[in-house]
Amino acid sequence: MATTDPGTKSVPLSITEDEAAVYDRQIRLWGLEAQQRMRNATILMVRLKGVATEAIKNIVLAGIGKLIVVDSDDVAEQDLGAGFFFRDEDVGKKRVDAAKARIESLNPLVAVETISDPSVLEDNGFETLLAGVDMVCVTDVDRTTLIRLNDTCRRLGKPFYSGGTYGLLGYIFCDLLQHDYIAPDRSAQKDASKNVKNTAAYVALRTALQHRWTGMTRRQTKEVNPAIPFSVLALWEYQATHSGALPDDPMAAQELEEIANKLIGEAGVNKQVLPNIPRELIETLATTAAHELSPVSAVVGGLLAQDILKALAAREPPIANFFTFDGNLGGGTVVRMGMP
Repeated sequence: MATTDPGTKSVPLSITEDEAAVYDRQIRLWGLEAQQRMRNATILMVRLKGVATEAIKNIVLAGIGKLIVVDSDDVAEQDLGAGFFFRDEDVGKKRVDAAKARIESLNPLVAVETISDPSVLEDNGFETLLAGVDMVCVTDVDRTTLIRLNDTCRRLGKPFYSGGTYGLLGYIFCDLLQHDYIAPDRSAQKDASKNVKNTAAYVALRTALQHRWTGMTRRQTKEVNPAIPFSVLALWEYQATHSGALPDDPMAAQELEEIANKLIGEAGVNKQVLPNIPRELIETLATTAAHELSPVSAVVGGLLAQDILKALAAREPPIANFFTFDGNLGGGTVVRMGMP
């Protein structure tokens, strides 16, 4: 197992001429200051499934400073589909051990460290680990774990992302605390400044989950396709009562449907838009949610990486704050859950 020193972060480094040449296109897009922030960022990625694989590829190629990957599981045969860092001969090896050299080969300028000891995600271990990172991304874990890790990140002032897929569905949640960013000022006069500084106040996941939809109009509700967010929330509730397991049996459809409809009613969703969760959607989830599909992982992981880089660059507004992807339609929507 390779480990990382969780101590105090080093003095920020300047981009070298060689790095400037490698990242020339990005510097032209983001600016030197934004690339410098990426260069000095240490990202902690928890769990190396399909979404994380795609996200890691993109953020490493973009030129972050250091990537720390934590995963205690072994490579399984089902990981070979969406997990393109793995090969047939890797089955049975630790995921992080199998993937490390292939991640490093993407961009030798990025330091890659791996941890296969699950204790680093527990209370004191996680706090110690967080001392040396700038941002945390947790993928494909259950709601209880997400809330626990997010609460710790928020207490220690670390921006937090999470994401995952469930068959044809996927999600991204982010808690960026108080996030400052520069965005185009579309109302500015022709000869005035084209950019304006904005601040977004994010909330913890436990707060976002208390969001009520009663303040949304029928049109606003319809635009965010509420059946998909509530399908994800229903899956989280299902996991909470089944020791973290996802449904993989048509017989689970009835329980999933009851959970989803209960959540929809409690949240006050416009009944003209979504009186009940669609039965066809629930039946599909009951048999596919436990399985990774490479195209869905690629889309969700790619968008997750894009938003992480956007947050680091502080040049555009990131997701605020719950994104869901519907692979049935090939589109996604963002719901502002619990944010002021």
